[in-house]
Amino acid sequence: MIEKMPLENFLFIDIETVSQQKNFSALHADWQKLWEEKTKYSLPENTSAGDYYPQRAGVMAEFAKVVCISMAYFKKQGNDYQLRVKSVYGHDEKKLLEDFITTVNQLEASNNKWSFTGHNIKEFDIPFLCRRFVINSLSIPTYLDFQNMKPWETNMVDTFQYWRFGDYKHYTSLKLLAAAMNVPSPKDDIDGSMVGHVYWQENNLERIAIYCQKDVVTVANIILRFKHLPLLKEEQVAFVK
Repeated sequence: MIEKMPLENFLFIDIETVSQQKNFSALHADWQKLWEEKTKYSLPENTSAGDYYPQRAGVMAEFAKVVCISMAYFKKQGNDYQLRVKSVYGHDEKKLLEDFITTVNQLEASNNKWSFTGHNIKEFDIPFLCRRFVINSLSIPTYLDFQNMKPWETNMVDTFQYWRFGDYKHYTSLKLLAAAMNVPSPKDDIDGSMVGHVYWQENNLERIAIYCQKDVVTVANIILRFKHLPLLKEEQVAFVK
C-alpha cells in the first residue's frame, strides 16, 4: 500500500496532549473520585492516585486536552518535493480543533485522495481527537469518522501498525523505528513525557509545537524509507504559519 501511494496523498499528523489541570489537587472533588476509579487497577506500586495524575492524565481523553496538532504534506516543486509543515496550537482546545478542521478542509478541496499518516495514530491520535470533538460539542468530520467506515474505506496509514507486519505482540516507538531504519531522529530538548511539564510549568506552547513538528518530519522520512526514496534534505522542509 505505502509503496504504491503517491507522496501527495500522505497527510502527516501528530498531536500533543496535556492533563486538564496542573495537578490532582486542582481537580473538582467529583473528578478526583472519577480519576481514582479510573486508575485504581493500574496504579504502580507505592504510587498514589494524586501522584499518578501528572504522569498519565495527559493521555486519557476524559482527563486531558489537545494543545497542539502538527500536519505536513508533500508538495511537488519542479522535479523534487517539498514537505510543508503547519501546526495549530493554543490553550483554547475548541478553537484549536476548529482551526485543524479548517486546515484539513482546505487540503481536501485540492486533493481528496489523501490519508492521515502517523505513528500509532490508529490507537491514539485519531481516537483521542474524536473523543475531544464530542466533548467540545463539535461534529466529527466524515474523514475522521472511522467507526462508520468499512475497513477498505479508512483513509489512514499507521507506521506503527505497518511495521508490525501482523505481529500484534510487537511494540516499536517512533524513536526506535527511526533508528532501525537509519532515519535521523531530532535531537530535541524534550520528549513526550515532558510535554505536561513544559505546558504547565513553563507555559511554552511554541516549544511543544516545535517538538510536535519534528515528529511529523520523522514520520515523513520513514515513509520515504518504506518507498525506497532519498530522505528529506533540510532545505526541502518548509514550516508555514
